[in-house]
Amino acid sequence: MDHYTPDNFSLTQSVGFAINKARNVLVTEMDAALKDLGITSQQMGILLSMRRGVAATPFELSRLLGIDTGLMTRMLDKLEDKGLLERSRSLEDRRVVNLKLTGDGEQVAARLPEIVPVVLNSRLRKFTKTEFQELRRLLYKFLED
Repeated sequence: MDHYTPDNFSLTQSVGFAINKARNVLVTEMDAALKDLGITSQQMGILLSMRRGVAATPFELSRLLGIDTGLMTRMLDKLEDKGLLERSRSLEDRRVVNLKLTGDGEQVAARLPEIVPVVLNSRLRKFTKTEFQELRRLLYKFLED
């Protein structure tokens, strides 16, 4: 079913516009909350993914976070420059780069669960539990291929 046609499409009334605007608001608020840690919301995703063992290579992080490999490389460069992660070549396959959080990276990542929920809960404060669950369900449905 087509929900939009050339006749009924309006940029500011589209789902894409609302999702993008919501993302921008959330990124701005998250970046402000993370400022004292010296990281951005995108870098937060990398650190949390690595700390939880969900991803350990640039390719895995790119796929998980939906970030192109060029941007991922630049973000990893910044995190490495800050001393939060280290890169090493795989001994089995030199094409593979393995990532590891440094001690400082572990400390920053350990603080994120104290900060991130506060920002998210503030944004979600007007939602009932049922509305929150429905929003999450619909967003994941939207992301399905």
